[in-house]
Amino acid sequence: MRSPPPPPHHSPRNGDATPPHHYHHHRHYQSTVSVQKLRRFNWLILVLRLAAFCFALASSIFSATNSRGPSSPHWYDFEALRYVFAANAMVALYSLFETGASVWEILKNATLFPETFQLWFDFSHDQVFAYILMSAESAGTALARTLKGSETCAASSAFCIQSDIAIALGFAGFLFLAFSSLLSGFRVVCFLVSGSRFPN
Repeated sequence: MRSPPPPPHHSPRNGDATPPHHYHHHRHYQSTVSVQKLRRFNWLILVLRLAAFCFALASSIFSATNSRGPSSPHWYDFEALRYVFAANAMVALYSLFETGASVWEILKNATLFPETFQLWFDFSHDQVFAYILMSAESAGTALARTLKGSETCAASSAFCIQSDIAIALGFAGFLFLAFSSLLSGFRVVCFLVSGSRFPN
């Protein structure tokens, strides 16, 4: 007797269930891509945090060392320049902390604080410090314009030039902090929509 012929092999058609091994492979591929995107995103945040720290620190150093002797003007004699120094010093400390938190997240693949708290902490503090820094640099710019044609700059042009450099560095720090704020806001929105700090 002949053995019965093997059943015909049917290729999957539209609407058929995806084979399990294909499904698991697809899920693994999606997971790997998401992890890689998250790491690149975290590296971008780290670069912005580090840049904000460097510029804010440089601005505060230029402000604090802007004295040419007992007869020359001093930065602490002007309220706007004291504001510039204080704002940049605070932003430098905050950015240093956030840089450390970003390094922790890259190495551990987890936030330093509980995720919900970390996301709202970053976003809210980015907003507050960006506003403070922008306010300080605007006040410093107004003072610098006032001093341009005054006796202060005529007697000590180096003082005015160094003040301008400190203000310009502060503005650069603000830009990097503002970009960081946009990314932290993006993470909050993703968390509210999908429950994750980065879209899958």
